[in-house]
Amino acid sequence: MLKIAYSPIYHHPLPEGHRFPMEKYSLLPQQLLYDGTCVEENFFAPKPLEESQLLRTHSKEYWEKLKNQNLSKKEERKTGFPLSKELVEREIRICQGTIDTSNFALEFGVSLNTAGGTHHAYKESGEGFCLLNDSAIAAHYLLDHQNIKQILIVDLDVHQGNGTAKIMEKEDRVFTFSMHGENNYPLHKEKSNLDIGLEDGIEDQQYLDLLQKNLSQLIQKLNPEFVFYQSGVDILKTDKLGRLGLSQQGCKERDRFVLQTCKNHEIPLAINMGGGYSEKISDIVKAHANTFRLAKEIWF
Repeated sequence: MLKIAYSPIYHHPLPEGHRFPMEKYSLLPQQLLYDGTCVEENFFAPKPLEESQLLRTHSKEYWEKLKNQNLSKKEERKTGFPLSKELVEREIRICQGTIDTSNFALEFGVSLNTAGGTHHAYKESGEGFCLLNDSAIAAHYLLDHQNIKQILIVDLDVHQGNGTAKIMEKEDRVFTFSMHGENNYPLHKEKSNLDIGLEDGIEDQQYLDLLQKNLSQLIQKLNPEFVFYQSGVDILKTDKLGRLGLSQQGCKERDRFVLQTCKNHEIPLAINMGGGYSEKISDIVKAHANTFRLAKEIWF
């Protein structure tokens, strides 16, 4: 059964004019229900993440600052969000959602979180619309509690997964693969296990050729027991922050290749959404919805 993490708190309101498109988190489930991809039974609401699990990945000092609303103004500006208790609650539910989707992926083959992909969060700080790193937290959970010995994180958001790379830099059981805009945020790139920096304006075929070559080699080399996939849709040509040149069809074929590859190799797959900042919210929702449709088509 296809299981999807979603909570109304995912679309916690931000001040008017804020550039982060929170509305996509409510519109996406509505679209999936409307077009018949999903029914209500596919969705579940994650509980808050347990503090002990959070502290496996993030420092106690940083967590206390978040919990008690004590970030400095500089630290708050770096996250891109006005800090609030509701925002922190949103983050800990997103992180639990990615743990939950990991468990459902082990059971059913694939599972998705309608939020997540908070890959810019470091152990001791947040940045770039990310407070806590959900993929890193869930990877640590699998290593500690599910006897998983080799994890591959496939990050295809347009921005490098810098926080994830740094958190996992000394963890040999987690391989980080980031394919991102070379000239895009963050200015300072961390060192993933494999980084592929893309030139501005890259189009569908060249992008897909690079992905297919490198992901196929990684699967063969690592033989991973689990894959996390960050399926950001800010690779679209229409994206205000992306600077790449992919079409809707190219983005869909990217997802199809990742999902079909994991299915063919019987590798459990947990998917989170990552970024998307196109001018038209319909472009963002359409691209994200394709990921869910493909998961249903390929596995169920």
